[in-house]
Amino acid sequence: MRRTPLALAVSAALVAGTALGLAPAAQAAETGIRFVDIAGEGGTVLKANVVTPAGADASARLPLIVLPTSWAMPQIEYLAQARKLADSGYVVVSYNSRGFWQSGGEIETAGPKDVADASKVIDWALANTPSDADRVGMAGVSYGAGISLLAAAHDPRVKAVAALSGWADLIESIYSGRTQHLQAAALLGGAGYLTGRPGPELKEILGDFLSSNLDKEDEMIAWGRKRSPVTYLDRINTNGAAIMLGNAWGDTIFPPNQYASFYEKLTGPKRLEFRPGDHATAEATGILGLPNDTWTNAHRWFDHHLKGVDNGIDREQPVQLKSRSTSGYEGYPDWKSVHANQRKFDLDGTQRIWANVDSGANGGITLLTNLLDQFLRTPPTVSVPLLPRAFAGVWQSERYATPQRVRGTAKVHTTVTSTKESGTLVAYLYDVGPLGVGKLVSNAPYTFHGKTPGQPFAVDLELFSTAYDVPAGHRLALVVDTVDALYIEHNPTGAQLTFSSPSADPSYVSVPLREK
Repeated sequence: MRRTPLALAVSAALVAGTALGLAPAAQAAETGIRFVDIAGEGGTVLKANVVTPAGADASARLPLIVLPTSWAMPQIEYLAQARKLADSGYVVVSYNSRGFWQSGGEIETAGPKDVADASKVIDWALANTPSDADRVGMAGVSYGAGISLLAAAHDPRVKAVAALSGWADLIESIYSGRTQHLQAAALLGGAGYLTGRPGPELKEILGDFLSSNLDKEDEMIAWGRKRSPVTYLDRINTNGAAIMLGNAWGDTIFPPNQYASFYEKLTGPKRLEFRPGDHATAEATGILGLPNDTWTNAHRWFDHHLKGVDNGIDREQPVQLKSRSTSGYEGYPDWKSVHANQRKFDLDGTQRIWANVDSGANGGITLLTNLLDQFLRTPPTVSVPLLPRAFAGVWQSERYATPQRVRGTAKVHTTVTSTKESGTLVAYLYDVGPLGVGKLVSNAPYTFHGKTPGQPFAVDLELFSTAYDVPAGHRLALVVDTVDALYIEHNPTGAQLTFSSPSADPSYVSVPLREK
């Protein structure tokens, strides 16, 4: 793998992360911050910092928040938020996940040792800080979010979780549609090598994944299942922790669909928040100590569930969505209510495309594209009339007389015939203006293997969930091609794909819309 560009990008992020921690560290004496070593599973040293409220003595019993660091981030990552939590009466322990930076061990990728480490940190905090065993919470961004959810399944002391930009299903995150999410996996792998010590299991899995070693597909899926909170859903529900999930619509590492599906299956107190952005960008300003909706609601979540504060968060609609097109939040009673109003447009006729050529339609660049969309509302664009029809299938809806407020998960149903037994297609949904310029609404990949050449087969594909307002006078377009730099494609040389709409099984796109 070429690691130079990745190393530069990650280094820049880490420099920023280090800089934001300098001010809190310099004030350590007055804010109750101390840096400690905690013995994790098997005695592995975990580098940690502890922040206690001013004036707290050994006789106090205060709620505890444990913060595992994000993938590749140093232990000072959460100091700004830790100080805010301590100022409101929490003991906060943040620790560097094993295998990264100065913590010992090797990167386990949220494996059993990482889960055991979380419990060891709780043990240490209860023994060495004025914290309360009956009021333990965990939170984190990305890697820290996944470990927090897994800990809630394995340690019943965890009573509340705020899992931000994390994963519930690792397979559906980076292997959705049976397609390797290339940029996501390469970024994680490069950052792991740059800032930590990947273990032999991770090295093997990453190598097999990026080299498309399908002989190891079952092993890779089993590895991912072991590290997916959804695998332990029954334990999480039995333990009953209050779970808050937050993510960005455009998260190119852990897309939102898998979080929404997991949310629907939780039976305890729960909350789901989706906002514009990419991986961890919705929480970034909070990491810097600046005002941030995500972190504000995480604090409110803990205040209510660990301190019993009547702040109204339990009376709000539990599903909170912020559109990529407008300001403000929309509340829903559950995720299925988001999809209550569906509108279809047909994928009529037959279209045939050649594989292995990029049509120009694409999902952008991991971290960069959706970050720009978050702040500047500039999604990837194409000229739909100019897309080469030899390499891209294109279908368009009628022109809409009123705004169409897309909310949730659009679904594609079609019939495909391939000249080869394997192949990859990528579907894109565009908002097309009067001049034919299409702005990307959503996309998703789909890979197939073992199909009989020339034999039609049905394809059902969920696009990545989103919230986007299509203006009046515009139309929606579905574009399908076979190459996107976000993904590894499996199209043999000379392959052709034919898309048809049999009368007995018509092809269509189903788009979820908000009525008002």
